Amino acid sequence: MKSFKWIFILCLLCLLCACNKEIIRENKPVDEGTGVAQIAKSDIDNVLDVHIQESQELLRELMVKLYKRNPRELQKSELHLIEEQLVRLFDLEHTWDFPELEGKYDIDLIRLTFNEEYNGDRVFAFVAGLMSMIMKSYNYQSEFYMFDTVDAQKLYNCARNIEIAVWKLSNNRDSNGEPFLYSNSLSDEEVTNLSYERLFGKLIATQDNITTIMAGKNNRTVKTVIQKMATAVFLPI
Repeated sequence: MKSFKWIFILCLLCLLCACNKEIIRENKPVDEGTGVAQIAKSDIDNVLDVHIQESQELLRELMVKLYKRNPRELQKSELHLIEEQLVRLFDLEHTWDFPELEGKYDIDLIRLTFNEEYNGDRVFAFVAGLMSMIMKSYNYQSEFYMFDTVDAQKLYNCARNIEIAVWKLSNNRDSNGEPFLYSNSLSDEEVTNLSYERLFGKLIATQDNITTIMAGKNNRTVKTVIQKMATAVFLPI
């Protein structure tokens, strides 16, 4: 009888140990990205964050490509390394008030790129103009939380403005008939380079996609605009 009692106690102890191990296994550390900040975010907020990050990555890639295609522009700046310009525009905190850009932002800065009287770094001006215009359509926010919102019409207008900027990049010429900035291959070049078109296509698609999402979220109809590129004007944001 005593042996049965000890066997019962031994089985009970084994069962308790097994339960304790199971409890320990289930007590996993909290995944990264959770916490108070993450709790304050909705799914739409995360989507907005992702779209902004995607736009920034595409513009970083664009800046590198334009500098390599237009090395003379980098020499006009006090910073002569592409990496330094990338850090300056995308990684440091600033208010878009770069001294050499004459106090201009977003749309006005894109216009400055194609002004023949401007003697500064046109690559930096062009990409900074696009970047500040996109950020303006997001209310200059790089991160969103539960009660934040974005105007779908501004996002849409920004996408159309990017299309106008792309057209100007390919078609605007200086008094000598040369492009202000070289991008896609010219007619007399043997190798066809359409990588810029693909890059801009992704940038426009990113903006149009978030436009559709925000219009649906806010139950708002976006007023569409059709313009001929040769006479198109930038839309307000």
